[in-house]
Amino acid sequence: MKKYRAITTVITTCFLSMSAHDIDPDSVFDFSINIDQVVVTGTRTPKLLKDSPILTRVISEKDIKKVDATNISDLMQAELPGIEFTYSMNQQVSLNMQGFSGNSVLFLVDGERLAGETLDNIDYSRLNLADVGRIEIVKGASSSLYGSNAVGGVINLISRELTKPWEASVSARYGSHNEQRYVADAGFRAGIVSSLTTIQRTSIDSYSFKNPGEYNKFFGGHTWNFKERLSITPFDKLKIVARAGYFFRQRSSSDVTNDRYRDFNGGLRGFYTISPKSDIELSYNFDQYDKSDFVISSSKDIRKYSNVQHSGRAIFNHSFPGGFILTAGADVMRDYLLSYQFSDNGHKKQITADGFAQLDMNFIPRLNIIAGLRYDYFSMSRMKHASSKISAMYKLGRWNLRGSYSGGFRAPSLKEMYMDFDMASVFMIYGNPNLKAESSNNFQISGEYSRGLLNFNAGGFFNIVDDRITTAWSRYLNGMIYTNIPRMNIVGVDASLSWRTHFGLGTRLSYVYTHEDIRKGTPVISATRPHTATARIDYARSWPKYSFNIALNARFLSQVTADEYTSYTDYTSTERVTYPSYLICKLNITQNVWRGVNVILSVDNLFNYIPKYYYNNSPVTNGTTFSAGLSLDISEMCGK
Repeated sequence: MKKYRAITTVITTCFLSMSAHDIDPDSVFDFSINIDQVVVTGTRTPKLLKDSPILTRVISEKDIKKVDATNISDLMQAELPGIEFTYSMNQQVSLNMQGFSGNSVLFLVDGERLAGETLDNIDYSRLNLADVGRIEIVKGASSSLYGSNAVGGVINLISRELTKPWEASVSARYGSHNEQRYVADAGFRAGIVSSLTTIQRTSIDSYSFKNPGEYNKFFGGHTWNFKERLSITPFDKLKIVARAGYFFRQRSSSDVTNDRYRDFNGGLRGFYTISPKSDIELSYNFDQYDKSDFVISSSKDIRKYSNVQHSGRAIFNHSFPGGFILTAGADVMRDYLLSYQFSDNGHKKQITADGFAQLDMNFIPRLNIIAGLRYDYFSMSRMKHASSKISAMYKLGRWNLRGSYSGGFRAPSLKEMYMDFDMASVFMIYGNPNLKAESSNNFQISGEYSRGLLNFNAGGFFNIVDDRITTAWSRYLNGMIYTNIPRMNIVGVDASLSWRTHFGLGTRLSYVYTHEDIRKGTPVISATRPHTATARIDYARSWPKYSFNIALNARFLSQVTADEYTSYTDYTSTERVTYPSYLICKLNITQNVWRGVNVILSVDNLFNYIPKYYYNNSPVTNGTTFSAGLSLDISEMCGK
C-alpha cells in the first residue's frame, strides 16, 4: 500500500509558479495526455493510465490552468466533446453527456458522493477547481464499483497533494459583467502532519441578453467556498485524512427574493497497511445541502429543502502471487430529504447498503483482465440490484487494445418516488413508489497508439438503456407522474489525437459522434447533439527571467433536431425544433513575469457568437468577453 500511495501522489510542480532559471523543460513541454499519469477511479486501485483496462480521460492541473476555468462546466466543455451544459427551468444548469443526463452521471469529490440536486442535477457551482489536482472521467456504466447513478459514467475530482514544506498563493481575476474571482490557499508539511486550506469567492452581475428567447436575462450572484484537508501519518502503516468544507451561493433571481444554497461537508478516512500484500481503508462522510428563499424586504431566510447524507465505507485489498489483486468492500448510507416538493413540506429517509468485489488478473504480461460484481439494497422501495463488469486490455507493440462490458443502474430517488408538487397551479407532478430501477448495459472497444510525443485513441460504444425514469402525463391523475419508459439505445464513436513537439508547440483534437435510438411515441424529449468536437493548440517558451504559455481552445457542437412538448395535458402533442450548431473559442495567455508572479489574460467567445434566439440548449453568452488575472505564488517569491 505504501508503494501505491507513493505513486498516487500527484506531482503538481507547474512552470507558471517557477522562476525561469528553475523551469524544468518537461513541466513546460508536457504531454497533452500523460500516459504515465496514475488513475484510480476506474479500478479503485492505482494504475498507470497506459496500463488501465478501463478507458479513463484525465484533465490535469496544467490543463485546468490553460483553460483558466472557474467552474466545472466551462472546463469540461472545453476539454471533452460529447458534453453539453444547458439551462432547464428557471436557469438551472443541466448536463447531457453522450445521451445521459445529470442524474445518470455520478460526480465524486475524492471518491465521495455529493448531496443535493435541482431538476435531477447536482449544484455544479459547488465543484471548486482551486484545489483540484486532476479530474478523472470514466465514460460508460460503472455501477459495479460505485452503485446507483453511475449509469452513464463517473467524474471524480481529486484534490492536489502538497509537494513542498509550505505553500501559499493568492490570485484575483476580473472580467466582463463585473465578474470577479479571488482565491487564497495555504498549506504546510511538518513531520507527520500535512494541511491545505483553500478559500474562493466569485461574483458576477446580472445582465440582459441581446436577442429574444425563452429567457432574456442572466441571473447574477456570488459564492463562497472554503475547504480544509488535513493529513496525519502517526506511523508508517497508518495514514489518516480529515476534510471539511462550507459552500454558499446566492442567486439574484428576482427583485423580491434571492435563491440561497448552502452546503456543509466533512469526512474522515484511514488507510492501514496490514502486510506488504494487504491493506484496508475505512471512511465516514457527511454532506448536507440546503436551499432557501431570502426575502429581501424582511431579510428572512426560509429553508425549503435539505438533503443530508451520512455514509460509511470499508475497502480491503490483497495481492496474490502472479499479479492478481482482490478488492472487496461495502458501503452503507442514510439519506434524508426534506423538500417543498413533498406534501406539507414533509420529509423522507432511506437506508442503502451494498457489497462489492473486484479481481484484477494478469495471466500474461501483455493481458490484463478486471472483473467485478456489486449488490445494492434500498430500504424504502425494498429494491435489490446486482451489477457486473468485465474489462480487458491487450498490449500489441505500441497499441493498447481495450474491450469492456459493464452494467449500470440508477435507483429511483426519494423525490421521484414521493413527489407531490403543485407546478405553479398549472398542473401537479406526482411521485411513483412503484418505479423500477433505470439500468444500462454498456459495451466499449477502443485502440490506443502511443509513440514518443504522439497519442491517438479511437473506439466505439453501445448502450442499451432500460426503464429510464422520466415524467409523463397521466389522464387518470390529470397531472405529470414519474414513470419508466421502454428500451432505448445509444451508440457512437469517440476519437482523440494529441501531439507535442520538443520546441513547445502542442495540439489536441477530440471528436464524439452520438446517436440515440428512441422509440416513436416514447414520452421523452431528447436533445443530444450528434457531432461534437474540442480542439486545443498551445505554445510555450521560456527565457532566464520570463516565460509564457498561449493556448487557444475551441468547442464545436452540431445542430440537433428535437421534439418539444406543446401541451401540458398531452405528452403526444409535440413540435419539432432545431437547435443550431455553434463554435466557441477561448484564448488564454499566461505570463510568468517574475518568480512566482503570473499574469493571465483571456478572451472568451473569440469570434463573438450570439444566439439569434435563446433556447434552453443555447450557449449562455452575450458575445465576446474579456478577463485579466494576477496570481502570486508566495512560496516561490520567497525562494522556497
